[in-house]
Amino acid sequence: MAVWIEPVTLDGEHVVLEPLTADHAEALADATADGELWKLWYTFVPSPDRVTAYIETALEGRDRHGDLPFAVRHRESGRVIGSTRFFRADPDNRRLELGHTWYARRFQRSAVNSECKLLLLGHAFERLEAIAVELRTHWHNHASRNAIARLGAKQDGVLRHHTLSADGIYRDTVVFSILSQEWPAVRQNLNLRLGLA
Repeated sequence: MAVWIEPVTLDGEHVVLEPLTADHAEALADATADGELWKLWYTFVPSPDRVTAYIETALEGRDRHGDLPFAVRHRESGRVIGSTRFFRADPDNRRLELGHTWYARRFQRSAVNSECKLLLLGHAFERLEAIAVELRTHWHNHASRNAIARLGAKQDGVLRHHTLSADGIYRDTVVFSILSQEWPAVRQNLNLRLGLA
């Protein structure tokens, strides 16, 4: 299988996105404990004791499917504060998904997410020459749905009873996308939010 998404480090003013490794386990366990994120029933954030398995699954996706999982490092503190990834890459159709994104609670509603999206989307559209980037979230994750819409992504639809969670509840998945033609406006919006425009 040809590799479309090569490992890369993406540097910003507030964050550095570095390829995820097993060495990030302890720092990610600390990050997920900040806000007990795994208790949010509509997300897939690992508990501290499940972080190693989470990383192993992410790295298996990298090795088998060409995913690119990242650790999110806060530049000022030097701390790893969360994770995100490119996955479901379709190089023939120049499409990929951006997701599995979570941050320690103290870094939510800060410049972190806007800059992460600016770096990731910029890489996808400007380096990988993607024609579309998809973002998905749980129907009940209103904060995530609102954040994705604020990026400028358009809602494509809802996949009803899309996946079955560990507690036996079916998840309805809301699907959004950003097209390559929309990227300049999305980039300008993110730059404005970050005070870079």
